[in-house]
Amino acid sequence: MKPIVLTCGEPAGVGPEVAARAWAALADRIPMVWLGDPRHLPEGTPHRVIQNMDEAAAVCTKALPVLHHPFAGHATAGQPDPANAAGVIDVIARAVDIVQSGKASAICTAPIHKKALKDGADFAYPGHTEYLAALAGGCDVVMMLASEQLRVVPATIHIALSEVPKALTPAGLRRTIEITHNSLQTQFGIPSPRIAISGLNPHAGEGGAMGSEELDWMNALVAQMQTESYALQGPLPADTMFHAAARERYDAAIAMYHDQALIPIKTLDFDRGVNVTLGLPFIRTSPDHGTAFDIAGKGIANPTSMIEAIRMAHRMSTT
Repeated sequence: MKPIVLTCGEPAGVGPEVAARAWAALADRIPMVWLGDPRHLPEGTPHRVIQNMDEAAAVCTKALPVLHHPFAGHATAGQPDPANAAGVIDVIARAVDIVQSGKASAICTAPIHKKALKDGADFAYPGHTEYLAALAGGCDVVMMLASEQLRVVPATIHIALSEVPKALTPAGLRRTIEITHNSLQTQFGIPSPRIAISGLNPHAGEGGAMGSEELDWMNALVAQMQTESYALQGPLPADTMFHAAARERYDAAIAMYHDQALIPIKTLDFDRGVNVTLGLPFIRTSPDHGTAFDIAGKGIANPTSMIEAIRMAHRMSTT
Protein backbone atom coordinates (compact mmCIF):
# COMPACT_ATOMS: atom_id res chain seq x y z
CA MET A 1 0.00 0.00 0.00
CA LYS A 2 1.24 3.47 -0.83
CA PRO A 3 1.22 5.73 2.23
CA ILE A 4 -1.18 8.59 2.87
CA VAL A 5 0.43 12.04 3.20
CA LEU A 6 -0.71 13.99 6.27
CA THR A 7 -0.11 17.71 5.92
CA CYS A 8 0.81 19.53 9.11
CA GLY A 9 -1.75 22.33 8.79
CA GLU A 10 -1.49 25.31 11.12
CA PRO A 11 1.26 24.32 13.58
CA ALA A 12 -0.21 26.40 16.41
CA GLY A 13 -3.50 24.52 16.19
CA VAL A 14 -4.51 20.98 17.07
CA GLY A 15 -3.37 19.51 13.74
CA PRO A 16 -0.02 18.11 14.89
CA GLU A 17 -1.60 16.71 18.05
CA VAL A 18 -4.48 14.88 16.34
CA ALA A 19 -2.14 13.62 13.61
CA ALA A 20 0.17 12.07 16.21
CA ARG A 21 -2.75 10.44 18.00
CA ALA A 22 -4.25 9.20 14.72
CA TRP A 23 -0.92 7.61 13.82
CA ALA A 24 -0.85 5.86 17.20
CA ALA A 25 -4.34 4.46 16.54
CA LEU A 26 -3.73 3.34 12.95
CA ALA A 27 0.00 2.67 12.61
CA ASP A 28 -0.31 -1.08 12.27
CA ARG A 29 -3.03 -0.88 9.60
CA ILE A 30 -2.51 2.16 7.37
CA PRO A 31 0.91 3.50 6.30
CA MET A 32 1.20 7.26 6.51
CA VAL A 33 3.74 10.07 6.42
CA TRP A 34 3.51 13.39 8.26
CA LEU A 35 4.76 16.31 6.20
CA GLY A 36 5.99 19.24 8.29
CA ASP A 37 8.56 20.47 10.78
CA PRO A 38 9.11 17.84 13.50
CA ARG A 39 9.65 20.64 16.04
CA HIS A 40 5.89 21.20 15.86
CA LEU A 41 4.90 17.68 16.89
CA PRO A 42 3.77 17.18 20.51
CA GLU A 43 6.69 16.54 22.82
CA GLY A 44 7.46 12.85 23.11
CA THR A 45 5.84 11.82 19.81
CA PRO A 46 7.77 8.80 18.49
CA HIS A 47 8.86 9.90 15.03
CA ARG A 48 11.58 9.28 12.49
CA VAL A 49 12.62 11.60 9.69
CA ILE A 50 12.69 9.76 6.37
CA GLN A 51 14.26 10.79 3.08
CA ASN A 52 11.70 9.37 0.65
CA MET A 53 8.22 7.89 0.62
CA ASP A 54 9.46 4.34 0.04
CA GLU A 55 10.68 4.20 3.65
CA ALA A 56 7.28 4.96 5.15
CA ALA A 57 5.71 1.51 5.39
CA ALA A 58 8.65 -0.04 7.25
CA VAL A 59 8.94 2.87 9.67
CA CYS A 60 5.25 3.47 10.34
CA THR A 61 4.67 0.58 12.72
CA LYS A 62 7.47 1.81 14.99
CA ALA A 63 7.38 5.60 14.69
CA LEU A 64 5.55 8.33 12.83
CA PRO A 65 7.40 8.78 9.52
CA VAL A 66 8.18 12.46 8.93
CA LEU A 67 9.13 14.16 5.69
CA HIS A 68 10.98 17.17 7.03
CA HIS A 69 9.74 20.52 5.79
CA PRO A 70 11.56 23.33 7.62
CA PHE A 71 9.50 26.24 8.94
CA ALA A 72 10.65 29.73 9.88
CA GLY A 73 10.12 29.20 13.57
CA HIS A 74 8.77 27.23 16.48
CA ALA A 75 5.04 27.03 17.13
CA THR A 76 3.31 28.33 20.24
CA ALA A 77 0.05 26.50 20.87
CA GLY A 78 -2.94 28.73 20.29
CA GLN A 79 -0.90 31.60 18.82
CA PRO A 80 -0.47 31.44 15.04
CA ASP A 81 2.75 33.01 13.83
CA PRO A 82 2.54 34.74 10.42
CA ALA A 83 6.21 33.80 9.90
CA ASN A 84 5.11 30.18 9.54
CA ALA A 85 2.42 30.93 6.93
CA ALA A 86 4.64 30.28 3.91
CA GLY A 87 5.59 26.89 5.33
CA VAL A 88 1.95 25.87 5.75
CA ILE A 89 1.20 26.82 2.14
CA ASP A 90 4.31 25.13 0.77
CA VAL A 91 3.52 21.89 2.61
CA ILE A 92 0.15 21.67 0.85
CA ALA A 93 1.79 22.21 -2.54
CA ARG A 94 4.47 19.64 -1.76
CA ALA A 95 1.84 17.09 -0.73
CA VAL A 96 0.04 17.58 -4.04
CA ASP A 97 3.31 17.03 -5.91
CA ILE A 98 3.88 13.81 -3.98
CA VAL A 99 0.43 12.36 -4.60
CA GLN A 100 0.40 13.38 -8.26
CA SER A 101 3.77 11.73 -8.76
CA GLY A 102 2.23 8.44 -7.65
CA LYS A 103 4.29 8.13 -4.46
CA ALA A 104 1.27 8.45 -2.16
CA SER A 105 -2.28 7.11 -2.33
CA ALA A 106 -4.04 10.18 -0.93
CA ILE A 107 -3.70 13.42 0.99
CA CYS A 108 -5.24 14.01 4.40
CA THR A 109 -4.97 17.67 5.36
CA ALA A 110 -4.91 19.13 8.86
CA PRO A 111 -6.81 22.39 9.43
CA ILE A 112 -5.33 25.71 8.34
CA HIS A 113 -6.03 29.23 9.60
CA LYS A 114 -6.85 31.43 6.65
CA LYS A 115 -6.26 34.75 8.43
CA ALA A 116 -2.77 33.69 9.51
CA LEU A 117 -1.96 32.65 5.94
CA LYS A 118 -3.24 35.92 4.53
CA ASP A 119 -1.42 38.01 7.15
CA GLY A 120 1.85 36.13 6.79
CA ALA A 121 1.97 35.17 3.12
CA ASP A 122 -0.86 37.07 1.40
CA PHE A 123 -2.69 33.79 0.76
CA ALA A 124 -4.99 34.51 -2.16
CA TYR A 125 -7.50 31.67 -1.83
CA PRO A 126 -10.73 31.49 0.21
CA GLY A 127 -9.61 28.19 1.69
CA HIS A 128 -7.93 24.83 1.40
CA THR A 129 -10.27 23.48 -1.26
CA GLU A 130 -9.79 26.35 -3.69
CA TYR A 131 -6.00 26.17 -3.31
CA LEU A 132 -5.98 22.43 -3.95
CA ALA A 133 -8.13 22.94 -7.05
CA ALA A 134 -5.68 25.56 -8.33
CA LEU A 135 -2.72 23.25 -7.70
CA ALA A 136 -4.54 20.54 -9.63
CA GLY A 137 -4.91 22.79 -12.66
CA GLY A 138 -8.10 24.68 -11.91
CA CYS A 139 -10.58 21.79 -11.92
CA ASP A 140 -14.18 22.11 -10.71
CA VAL A 141 -14.55 20.72 -7.20
CA VAL A 142 -17.27 20.27 -4.62
CA MET A 143 -17.18 19.59 -0.90
CA MET A 144 -18.66 16.42 0.54
CA LEU A 145 -19.17 15.82 4.25
CA ALA A 146 -19.24 12.09 4.87
CA SER A 147 -19.66 9.62 7.70
CA GLU A 148 -20.96 6.09 8.05
CA GLN A 149 -24.50 7.49 8.33
CA LEU A 150 -24.64 10.18 5.66
CA ARG A 151 -22.87 11.67 2.65
CA VAL A 152 -23.97 15.21 1.86
CA VAL A 153 -22.79 17.85 -0.61
CA PRO A 154 -23.67 21.56 -0.35
CA ALA A 155 -24.25 23.09 -3.78
CA THR A 156 -23.20 26.50 -2.43
CA ILE A 157 -20.82 26.88 0.48
CA HIS A 158 -19.43 29.90 2.30
CA ILE A 159 -21.73 32.68 1.18
CA ALA A 160 -24.48 34.63 2.92
CA LEU A 161 -27.89 33.01 2.88
CA SER A 162 -29.25 36.04 1.02
CA GLU A 163 -26.80 35.31 -1.82
CA VAL A 164 -27.77 31.64 -2.28
CA PRO A 165 -30.69 32.10 -4.72
CA LYS A 166 -28.47 34.16 -7.05
CA ALA A 167 -25.47 31.82 -6.76
CA LEU A 168 -27.55 28.70 -7.36
CA THR A 169 -27.89 28.19 -11.12
CA PRO A 170 -28.98 25.30 -13.35
CA ALA A 171 -25.44 24.97 -14.75
CA GLY A 172 -23.86 25.05 -11.29
CA LEU A 173 -26.24 22.51 -9.79
CA ARG A 174 -25.84 20.23 -12.82
CA ARG A 175 -22.07 20.33 -12.42
CA THR A 176 -22.36 19.54 -8.70
CA ILE A 177 -24.56 16.55 -9.49
CA GLU A 178 -22.18 15.34 -12.21
CA ILE A 179 -19.09 15.60 -9.97
CA THR A 180 -20.87 13.86 -7.09
CA HIS A 181 -22.15 11.07 -9.36
CA ASN A 182 -18.74 10.47 -10.93
CA SER A 183 -16.92 10.49 -7.58
CA LEU A 184 -19.38 8.05 -6.02
CA GLN A 185 -18.60 5.70 -8.90
CA THR A 186 -14.82 6.11 -9.08
CA GLN A 187 -13.83 6.82 -5.48
CA PHE A 188 -16.57 5.14 -3.43
CA GLY A 189 -17.16 2.10 -5.63
CA ILE A 190 -20.90 2.66 -6.17
CA PRO A 191 -21.69 1.64 -9.77
CA SER A 192 -25.15 3.28 -9.97
CA PRO A 193 -25.28 6.09 -7.41
CA ARG A 194 -28.64 7.21 -6.04
CA ILE A 195 -28.63 10.93 -5.31
CA ALA A 196 -31.27 12.93 -3.45
CA ILE A 197 -31.63 16.62 -4.33
CA SER A 198 -33.07 18.97 -1.75
CA GLY A 199 -35.31 21.89 -2.58
CA LEU A 200 -34.12 25.40 -1.90
CA ASN A 201 -37.29 26.58 -0.18
CA PRO A 202 -39.29 25.19 2.75
CA HIS A 203 -41.31 22.16 1.67
CA ALA A 204 -39.47 22.38 -1.69
CA GLY A 205 -41.53 25.47 -2.46
CA GLU A 206 -44.90 23.76 -1.88
CA GLY A 207 -46.07 24.34 -5.43
CA GLY A 208 -44.83 27.93 -5.52
CA ALA A 209 -46.44 29.00 -2.23
CA MET A 210 -43.05 29.29 -0.48
CA GLY A 211 -40.70 30.12 -3.33
CA SER A 212 -40.53 29.54 -7.06
CA GLU A 213 -37.04 28.17 -7.83
CA GLU A 214 -38.24 24.58 -7.78
CA LEU A 215 -40.98 25.37 -10.33
CA ASP A 216 -38.86 27.79 -12.33
CA TRP A 217 -35.99 25.41 -13.07
CA MET A 218 -35.07 22.82 -10.45
CA ASN A 219 -37.83 20.34 -11.32
CA ALA A 220 -36.92 20.56 -15.00
CA LEU A 221 -33.20 20.05 -14.35
CA VAL A 222 -33.79 16.93 -12.25
CA ALA A 223 -36.24 15.55 -14.83
CA GLN A 224 -33.79 16.17 -17.67
CA MET A 225 -30.91 14.48 -15.85
CA GLN A 226 -33.13 11.52 -15.03
CA THR A 227 -33.51 10.98 -18.80
CA GLU A 228 -29.69 10.94 -18.96
CA SER A 229 -29.54 7.89 -16.66
CA TYR A 230 -28.85 9.76 -13.42
CA ALA A 231 -30.72 8.15 -10.51
CA LEU A 232 -32.03 11.34 -8.91
CA GLN A 233 -34.81 12.08 -6.45
CA GLY A 234 -36.16 15.55 -5.89
CA PRO A 235 -36.27 18.37 -5.36
CA LEU A 236 -37.30 17.07 -1.93
CA PRO A 237 -38.31 18.95 1.22
CA ALA A 238 -35.08 19.20 3.21
CA ASP A 239 -36.82 18.67 6.54
CA THR A 240 -37.79 15.09 5.63
CA MET A 241 -34.60 13.99 3.85
CA PHE A 242 -32.36 13.04 6.72
CA HIS A 243 -34.21 10.68 9.04
CA ALA A 244 -33.06 7.06 9.05
CA ALA A 245 -35.63 5.64 6.61
CA ALA A 246 -35.05 8.46 4.12
CA ARG A 247 -31.27 8.02 4.19
CA GLU A 248 -31.64 4.39 3.16
CA ARG A 249 -33.06 5.55 -0.20
CA TYR A 250 -29.94 7.37 -1.46
CA ASP A 251 -26.15 7.14 -1.47
CA ALA A 252 -25.58 10.89 -1.20
CA ALA A 253 -27.68 13.99 -0.76
CA ILE A 254 -27.08 17.35 -2.42
CA ALA A 255 -28.29 20.31 -0.37
CA MET A 256 -28.63 23.84 -1.66
CA TYR A 257 -26.65 25.74 0.98
CA HIS A 258 -24.13 25.31 3.77
CA ASP A 259 -26.29 24.82 6.86
CA GLN A 260 -28.89 22.74 5.03
CA ALA A 261 -26.09 20.23 4.43
CA LEU A 262 -23.95 20.51 7.54
CA ILE A 263 -26.57 20.60 10.27
CA PRO A 264 -27.82 17.04 9.62
CA ILE A 265 -24.40 15.42 9.41
CA LYS A 266 -23.06 17.25 12.45
CA THR A 267 -26.18 16.28 14.38
CA LEU A 268 -25.99 12.64 13.31
CA ASP A 269 -22.22 12.10 13.71
CA PHE A 270 -20.42 15.18 14.98
CA ASP A 271 -17.05 13.59 15.79
CA ARG A 272 -16.80 11.26 12.79
CA GLY A 273 -17.64 13.61 9.95
CA VAL A 274 -14.99 13.83 7.23
CA ASN A 275 -14.51 16.54 4.62
CA VAL A 276 -13.87 15.02 1.16
CA THR A 277 -13.02 17.14 -1.88
CA LEU A 278 -14.68 15.69 -4.97
CA GLY A 279 -13.49 16.51 -8.48
CA LEU A 280 -9.75 16.54 -7.81
CA PRO A 281 -7.51 14.14 -9.78
CA PHE A 282 -6.41 12.67 -6.44
CA ILE A 283 -8.01 11.74 -3.13
CA ARG A 284 -8.17 14.43 -0.46
CA THR A 285 -9.84 14.12 2.93
CA SER A 286 -9.72 16.29 6.02
CA PRO A 287 -11.14 16.24 9.53
CA ASP A 288 -14.33 18.24 9.82
CA HIS A 289 -13.06 20.72 12.40
CA GLY A 290 -10.86 23.76 12.58
CA THR A 291 -7.60 24.70 14.29
CA ALA A 292 -9.21 24.88 17.77
CA PHE A 293 -6.67 27.36 19.15
CA ASP A 294 -8.50 27.43 22.50
CA ILE A 295 -7.52 23.82 23.29
CA ALA A 296 -4.31 23.46 21.26
CA GLY A 297 -1.38 22.11 23.23
CA LYS A 298 -3.53 20.89 26.13
CA GLY A 299 -3.62 17.25 25.04
CA ILE A 300 -7.42 17.15 25.01
CA ALA A 301 -8.20 17.50 21.28
CA ASN A 302 -10.40 14.68 20.01
CA PRO A 303 -8.58 12.83 17.19
CA THR A 304 -11.67 10.92 16.01
CA SER A 305 -12.35 13.03 12.92
CA MET A 306 -8.69 12.82 11.85
CA ILE A 307 -8.72 9.06 12.37
CA GLU A 308 -11.88 8.78 10.28
CA ALA A 309 -10.41 11.04 7.59
CA ILE A 310 -7.37 8.77 7.27
CA ARG A 311 -9.56 5.67 7.24
CA MET A 312 -11.77 7.14 4.54
CA ALA A 313 -8.77 8.14 2.42
CA HIS A 314 -7.50 4.58 2.73
CA ARG A 315 -10.86 3.05 1.77
CA MET A 316 -11.20 5.36 -1.21
CA SER A 317 -7.67 4.60 -2.41
CA THR A 318 -8.26 0.85 -2.25
CA THR A 319 -11.74 0.86 -3.87
